[in-house]
Amino acid sequence: MDFNLYQKNALRTAGVKEKDALVLNGVMGLAGESGECIDMVKKQLFQGHLLDRDKMLDELGDVLWYIAITAAGLGIDLNDIAEHNVDKLKKRYPDGFESKRSIDRDS
Repeated sequence: MDFNLYQKNALRTAGVKEKDALVLNGVMGLAGESGECIDMVKKQLFQGHLLDRDKMLDELGDVLWYIAITAAGLGIDLNDIAEHNVDKLKKRYPDGFESKRSIDRDS
């Protein structure tokens, strides 16, 4: 699916339309959903739980939804975010990931 189409569909269920409300709901939701993801990994590592791939898929979808509405509140398309991130990483790691470049980097 195209990121911008996803974003358009996600906004149907945002419940709010005001830009500030989208941003606030989005970043608060990101904190909560990413916390659920790390809690699943914590339980796997330290409490003997199996990592439930389907549940993680649900949680990652929720993270993406909150990214979509946050970006919409800022007037940014998801496609633009994806392209910007890839460009940034290509500059930072032109030959792929290197620990040294990760430690000694300008940005």
